[in-house]
Amino acid sequence: MTLLRKFKTVLQTPIWTLQLASGAKSFIDNPIIGSRRLNALGLHRSRVRVAERMCRWRRKRLAAKVPHEWREAFERDGFVVIQNAVPSEDFESLRDAILSREWPAREMRQGDAITRRIAIDGEMLAAVPELKRFLKRADINALFHYVASYRTTPLHYVQTIVSSCVGEDPDPQETLHADTFHASMKSWLFLKPVDVEDGPFTYVPGSHRFTPERMEWEYQRSLVNAQAIDRLSARGSPRIDEEGLTQMGLGPAKALALPENTLVVADTAGFHARGAAQKPGERVELWSYARRNPFLPWLGGDLGSLPGIADRRMGWVWDFTDRFGRPWHDAGLRKPTDD
Repeated sequence: MTLLRKFKTVLQTPIWTLQLASGAKSFIDNPIIGSRRLNALGLHRSRVRVAERMCRWRRKRLAAKVPHEWREAFERDGFVVIQNAVPSEDFESLRDAILSREWPAREMRQGDAITRRIAIDGEMLAAVPELKRFLKRADINALFHYVASYRTTPLHYVQTIVSSCVGEDPDPQETLHADTFHASMKSWLFLKPVDVEDGPFTYVPGSHRFTPERMEWEYQRSLVNAQAIDRLSARGSPRIDEEGLTQMGLGPAKALALPENTLVVADTAGFHARGAAQKPGERVELWSYARRNPFLPWLGGDLGSLPGIADRRMGWVWDFTDRFGRPWHDAGLRKPTDD
């Protein structure tokens, strides 16, 4: 190790150490998190266990406001499916207003798929009152909070996924994976029907639970040389195959082919994927995301959820990604379903 590298290591070590008490997950960007010696002593397993216990404690305090049938479905499967989520008199107006207008968009290519995202900000909420009513609903937000295990306002986007459109490389999102080692909420409100051929959201039922078998799997993966596995797994979003699912006593993934106006809310600490599209096409949805530090004991305290800030966050996020956020790039004004 050169003198300069030693100096950098000394400077960065306090930061790497503090990240142990955060949602940091990369085994290659943080040599303490990725230390096979420390993980053999139980470092990663301990972080997972503490995060899981804190999550259960927070969810217990959030459970009362979630309809029983939704809570029961989530505890069983790790996701909730709600058909006709938007009142029928609102859904058509909501969908048409969003799809017929151009909005500032960003795009990213991964393998043979393009993902386009349009931020749901104050301007869109003012232009589409039906959308604002849906996102302000107490029961929907109670479910978001319960799955995320925090009272936090998710980031909301209009998302379009165009499959089988560029090149021949596989889309990495089509491989079963967990987003991270702790609770993370994502949701999809489908603006158009999603058939099996379109590449539907796919989830392994029950895989959100950190059973003894899942804990052992987490321990074993923490001992693998991060330089010898795929990049996304090494950075803390582990991929899994059928053998791994069998080791954890889990069944096969379930593809959720669903009609329009269906909301899916899932904990993406469970194993999930974007289904492999069997034909060129597009999936259009309202996509929401929430993830916080998994070790905090309180339920709120999220500055980004404060009135006057929550609706403006997306502009700040886009400003940041425009400067530093490759592979996302500014696509200009686009309709969600533009070519």
